[in-house]
Formats: sequence, structure tokens, C-alpha cells
Amino acid sequence: MPTITLSYFDFDGGRGEDSRLALYIAGVDFVDDRVKPPTWPARKGSTPFGGLPVLEIEGKGKLGQSNAVLTYIGRAYDLHPKDLWEAARHEAIMAAVEELRIATGATTSIKDEDAKKRAREELASGLMQAWGASVEAQLGDGPFVGGAELNVVDLKLFVSVRFFLRGGADYIGGDVFAAFPKLTGLVDAVAKHPKVVAYYAARRAAS
Repeated sequence: MPTITLSYFDFDGGRGEDSRLALYIAGVDFVDDRVKPPTWPARKGSTPFGGLPVLEIEGKGKLGQSNAVLTYIGRAYDLHPKDLWEAARHEAIMAAVEELRIATGATTSIKDEDAKKRAREELASGLMQAWGASVEAQLGDGPFVGGAELNVVDLKLFVSVRFFLRGGADYIGGDVFAAFPKLTGLVDAVAKHPKVVAYYAARRAAS
């Protein structure tokens, strides 16, 4: 079997965590290459687009961009819909997650703390509410986007939304998505999935 390597920064979150989870859930033996910040500048030029995550498969090459990596894993290991329309619907939600990350990430460079507070409070009461409503409208009876089966889109939503629910962003309360019970219910369902529980138990044991 070819060696599979997933490279991403050394923390449990961000744009690479969902792909780690997907590979683990699929039972794939992969190299979890956790990049330390001091080594990143020297490695940046070797990535396809100057960023992480990167999925490298021996004999194939390197694949960049988080949604492309996650979608590939989903298609390869039956964690993404085979129906073209349903697959596209999932991919649209994944793209929406990236839009949210870009919008919130733009506030991290604000140096003035009062200005950052205002910007993030405006995001929480405005854009994030509109985003939550849009995603909520895409969810049916649950617990996952596609119903009873876990797919990679659920992992992406889990990682990104959980960050805010845990108060990961200053000045954005952990109740920011309280008005969207299907969305928060999805996060809870992913957290309780046996393989997700096992993944984080293994991470704790290794640390």
C-alpha cells in the first residue's frame, strides 16, 4: 500500500483536523505529520499553494486546499455522497464554512483591542447569525447533513462550529449559534460518534 501523509499544524483544530478525523474514521493507516510553527517557513515553498493541509500519496503527489483534500478522502473512503446533486450540496456547505473562517480570520490582524472587540461582536450578531440560519436551512431530520450517515461535511462543520461553541474566539460567545438547534445538534452528534470519541481518547493518551 502506498504511504499516505497528511501534513497540518500541530494542534487539534483548524483546516486539517477534519481530514485527520476522516482518515481515522475510515480506518486508513496514515502518517499524521504535525508541523511545528518554527519549521513552517522552510516547508512552505514545498506545498502546492503555500498553505496547509497537504495530503501526499506515494506515487501520486501532493494535494493542497482543505476542501479538495477533505472531499478526496470522502470520495475515496465512502464518507461523501455518490449522488452528484447531494455531493454538490455537501460541498456547498463546506465552501460556506470556509467563507465563515475567512470572515472571522480577518479580525485576528486587528491590533487595537477595542476595535477587535467591536468587529467580532458585529460578526457574532450579524454575519454569523445569517450564516447559521443558512446552514440550519440545509439540515433535515439529522442528526447529520445527509441524515443518519456521517460524512466529511459533518466533520468540517463539527471542527469549525465547535471552535466557537467552546469560546475559541475572543468576544464571540459560546452561545453564538444557540438559535440553531439542528446545527448545534449535529456538532453534538459528531462528538458522540464512537470513532470520534476513540480518536480523541487516543490523542489524550498520546499527549
